[in-house]
Amino acid sequence: MTDTPDVVVIGAGLAGLTAAWHLQQAGVDAVVYEAQDTVGGRVHTDEVDGFRLDRGFQVLLPAYPAVRALPGLASLDLRPFTRGVIADGPRGRTTLVPPWRDHRVFGSAVDLVRRRPRDVLALGAFSARDVVASNKTLRGRPRRATSDELQGLGLSGDLVESVFRPFLAGVFLDRELRTSARAFHMVWRSFLLGGGALPAAGMGALPQLIASKLRAGTVHCALPIEEITGDGVRLRTGQEVRARAVITATDAGTAAALLPGIPAPAWHSVTTYYYRLDGPAPRTDPTLLVDGRSGLLLNTAVLSNVAPGYAPAGKALITASVPERLDEPGLEADVRERLSALYATTTRDWDLLATYAIAQALPVMGPNHPLRKPVRLAPGRYVCGDHRDTSSIQGALVSGRRTAETVLHDHS
Repeated sequence: MTDTPDVVVIGAGLAGLTAAWHLQQAGVDAVVYEAQDTVGGRVHTDEVDGFRLDRGFQVLLPAYPAVRALPGLASLDLRPFTRGVIADGPRGRTTLVPPWRDHRVFGSAVDLVRRRPRDVLALGAFSARDVVASNKTLRGRPRRATSDELQGLGLSGDLVESVFRPFLAGVFLDRELRTSARAFHMVWRSFLLGGGALPAAGMGALPQLIASKLRAGTVHCALPIEEITGDGVRLRTGQEVRARAVITATDAGTAAALLPGIPAPAWHSVTTYYYRLDGPAPRTDPTLLVDGRSGLLLNTAVLSNVAPGYAPAGKALITASVPERLDEPGLEADVRERLSALYATTTRDWDLLATYAIAQALPVMGPNHPLRKPVRLAPGRYVCGDHRDTSSIQGALVSGRRTAETVLHDHS
């Protein structure tokens, strides 16, 4: 173990691993200390009875610029979702899938134009603007809530409530859509350009990929930091490690405990249920279904249709997430009832494989949320994570890169 590295990184999540990788690429001796027994932070995949279960339903957007820049991205063997979503609302099902992406939905696209011509025009207009806009343009949009933005874009209230609210509630874990409209446009553009995908081996393969690019012995797991000292850090074991710079790359709550002056964030929560089916799935397509008919705002997919490796051969894995709800008596029964309607089949024989009730799933990004916060706190003291940029995989990766660049600038 290096006792006097140039830089100590606290936390082996996406931001911390990215910061360490950029520093090592520049020849800086950086080590990473992680409190948990593995890398990844909130991005982790458990293996249960041959099934791969991400800790909370997560989707990777391959069009994120920071994802495209990852070294060895092809090794993740990304498996795509259908480029769109099917929403079940009071007026029936609405399919938002561009017909040129999937010829099977051509009839649904024609029906959408017939039933909602104004919505189609409004949707096409702002989507086209988002696709061609620069990051600077999107970040400079007015500071308001996504709910207000959708209304201002000319979408009907019915389309917002039956399609956009359940879909975006699953993305931002924000039932009221108070999330920054600027963040919405940035995510929407990436969704349009590349859709969603899963690594063949689970979302945990993403941090594992970055960790694999670090020098052997860089990451030390199961070694929590007790305190940031004047000249480095002290581990909970009592050992002190001196360093020229310390980067705190933990979640925002832990960062607030380690760093006076960092405010503790508000969080969005989610409960995700995983169901095992000993037989064929009720659908064969890799499409996200969202529930715009009930108050659950459920989003669900047959993950083994997206990435077959998520389930053993001959079995299926279905995920269902409820934003801003934690597991409570009766909730799973309500979810099972809605799944029965969404998939038009009985769910009595579906085996509940695991439940993830995650109280701190995503930091809140309100209308005035700054999309880029300073990463330098004091000489030699830095902080990174998705709470310093956007609450997303893109935000975590960008924050790690920005912090490394700042450290290199300060110590050049």
